Amino acid sequence: MTLRLLSYNIRYGGVGREDQLAAVIREAAPDLVVMQEATKPSVVERLARATGMSFWAARPGHSLGFISRREVAHHKWHLLPGAKRAFLEIVPEGTEVKVFGLHLSAIHSNWTERRRVRELRAVLQRIKQQELGVHVILGDFNTLAPGELLDTRLLPLRLRPLVWLSGGYIRWQTIQIMLDAGYVDGYRSVHPLEKGFTFPTWNPHVRFDYIFLPTQFGDCLKGCQVRDETGSVAPASDHFPLLADLEIG
Repeated sequence: MTLRLLSYNIRYGGVGREDQLAAVIREAAPDLVVMQEATKPSVVERLARATGMSFWAARPGHSLGFISRREVAHHKWHLLPGAKRAFLEIVPEGTEVKVFGLHLSAIHSNWTERRRVRELRAVLQRIKQQELGVHVILGDFNTLAPGELLDTRLLPLRLRPLVWLSGGYIRWQTIQIMLDAGYVDGYRSVHPLEKGFTFPTWNPHVRFDYIFLPTQFGDCLKGCQVRDETGSVAPASDHFPLLADLEIG
């Protein structure tokens, strides 16, 4: 079975940009789109209709939502103690694959990185309690991977003092926790030398959006790309979407 996944931060609920967002999604032709900042169910419903996807779910005030071409057997939001946002569990019909959507806390600083670490550890602990085979963890992690650098000169002026207050250097830890937990960074495994920047669309300089699989299922990933090549992408959101192709079973 093949499964094409799209992770997409649609920015501020996507209000007023439904046509642009739908065009980006249609061009990618995914089976399942996991969206961040999908806080407006009416927008998610319109995107589902505009892209020919029959199944969708969103909740007011929740960042995570989805639209799907395949029927969904189960979905659930999990709000963990101390977490800013719930994470979303999705099980497509006819498969035991579980897709977990995340949207970790934002802002560049050591304080917020420690918060992301706490959020991620809580998610991984909850996931570990389940008997899982093939599963995917994807979304907007709002952090940099090991070895990737932040050019503070490209930050908005309002955010630069937070880096200075962090001593001028942020100790990025969140993605290393994923790797230490036995997950493979999907994009980096396919593109070891490409930058893969996903944010912001008008001046891409950081990779915030990720897809992870357990290392033992890493060969299920047949392709992964940042959808930044079409003219309709940049006006739709401040994030480029991340597309992944899986072959399971």
